[in-house]
Amino acid sequence: MPCGSLLASFYVLISYIIKNSMFSSIILKFFLSIIIVNISFNLRNLSEFIRTICFFYLTSFTFGGAAFMVINLVKSGFTVKNGIVISKSLGKAIFLGCIIALITIIFVFKFIKKKFAKEDLFCNLTININNKNIKVISMVDTGNMLKEPISNIPVIVVEHSCFDGIIPKEILDNIDNILGGDFSGISKDIQNEYIPKLKLIPFTSLGKQNGMLLGLKPKSLKIEYLEEVKNVEKVIIGLYNKKLSKNSEYKALIGANII
Repeated sequence: MPCGSLLASFYVLISYIIKNSMFSSIILKFFLSIIIVNISFNLRNLSEFIRTICFFYLTSFTFGGAAFMVINLVKSGFTVKNGIVISKSLGKAIFLGCIIALITIIFVFKFIKKKFAKEDLFCNLTININNKNIKVISMVDTGNMLKEPISNIPVIVVEHSCFDGIIPKEILDNIDNILGGDFSGISKDIQNEYIPKLKLIPFTSLGKQNGMLLGLKPKSLKIEYLEEVKNVEKVIIGLYNKKLSKNSEYKALIGANII
C-alpha cells in the first residue's frame, strides 16, 4: 500500500513541475492505475484484479466529483495544469468533498455488501471417500473452529445422508449406537474395515452441550470458493445425523480457517 501511494504522489509532483501533455494522457493514467493497484494489493487472480480496479476508479471518481462539486458550489475559480486542479480554496473543497464522498461510499458499499454477501457465505466441496466423489454446498462458518482433539486436524461437519451409497448403510444408520460403543447392528466385516478408521470428535457448537461426532478422514477434498479452487489434505469429515439447514440450502459447515 505505501509503495502505491508513493508512486501516485510522485506522479502528481512530476506532472505539476514538468509541462508535458504526456502526463495528462488518459492511456498513461490508466496504465499507472494498473501498476498502483498491483503493487498496493496482493491480488491472486484476474477476477480479484478487475474487482479491485473497479473499486479504485469508483473511489477516485466519487472523491474527485465531490471535490469539483464543492468548488463550484463555493464559486471558487480554478485552473487545470497538466491535469492537476489548482484553486485558492482547494483545501476547503478537498475537505468537504472527502466528507461527502465518504458518506456516499459508505452507503454504496452497504448496498453492494447486501447484494453480494450471500455469495461469500457458501462454497462448494468435492469430497472423495472410498474413491467416490460427492459434491456438497457448505456454509462458511467463522465460528466453526472444530478440530479432532488428538491430531488437531480441522473438522468439516457434513450431513450423514450425503454419503448414502458411499459409506455402508450399517454405519450411517447406527451413528448414535457407535458413539455409545454399541456395534451389534454392524456386521463383522464392516466393523473390521471401518471401526479403526473412525474418530470421535467432541463438540459444543451445534446446539448441544458435550456432544460427539463420528469422524472419517477423506481421501481428498476440493474447495471452490469465490472463483478459487483449493485442495486440502489434512481434514476430517464429521458425520452429523440431523439437518444443518431447515430448507436444505446447505449440507455442510466449514470453518473459515480451512478456506
